[in-house]
Amino acid sequence: MDGRSPLAAPHASPDGLFDDHAMIRRVHRERLVMLHGPRALLLQAAHPLAFRGFWSATEVQETALAQARLRRTAEAMATAVFGSASDAERMGERIRAVHARIGGRLSEAAGPWPAGTRWRADDPELLLWILAALVDSAMLVHDRFVRPLRPEERAAFWRDYRVVGELFGLDSSAVPRTIGAFDAYVAETLASDRMVVLPEAREAARRIVLDPPVPPALRPAVEVANLVTATLLPRGLRRAFGLRTPPGTGLATGALATWSRHVLRPVLPTGLAWTPHGSPAPLAA
Repeated sequence: MDGRSPLAAPHASPDGLFDDHAMIRRVHRERLVMLHGPRALLLQAAHPLAFRGFWSATEVQETALAQARLRRTAEAMATAVFGSASDAERMGERIRAVHARIGGRLSEAAGPWPAGTRWRADDPELLLWILAALVDSAMLVHDRFVRPLRPEERAAFWRDYRVVGELFGLDSSAVPRTIGAFDAYVAETLASDRMVVLPEAREAARRIVLDPPVPPALRPAVEVANLVTATLLPRGLRRAFGLRTPPGTGLATGALATWSRHVLRPVLPTGLAWTPHGSPAPLAA
């Protein structure tokens, strides 16, 4: 890892950065937590620097290229969380090398940044918000659809993600050290003028996240996911992305979440409840 060592993971294993007791694995093995993806992507796209750094101009214009980029990102996260330490470190080296080469200037003013502001894909502010959007969304979806995480579990989840952040190029000094500091950072960022949905970001979100090209049989699933995403987003961002929530949507998605937590998840067999990356045997709660 370029001569560096990642943060020590409390639940590292000989074969990976984390073992099956690590909260990052215990959360992301849950198939229902995959619902966090669209919300995380929209939060990332709402930050102009993160949007520019995450999707190049070409990939935003070409839906297929952007979807391929998202698949690569998902594979990188799976490698970091569930893969071997050597695979994770090699993947981290590749990502850091790519980030070091990507940069540009904002073509228009956005929030506190005037037109012409330089941005880099390895900018700590950009990387931190990309990471924070994933963490905040995953915890929110787990709380709503699986079970509420206890305070010590939330703290452990963030500690694990700090390891992932360093793997992707974030210095440990650039990230909140505690879950309380992390929560404060997310709340402050969401309330700040740094959340600006550029027209290009709104269009990209529609084509790539909210209305992707899928077979007709999957359209109902996309619509349900969009309703869930809309109710989980802050109201201002919901409006900025043009997401509509018909009357009763909040009640309906709340009822769905309650049914998922208390009826569906408790009876789902592990083979269905967990992603293919999950370990074969359930862990004690």
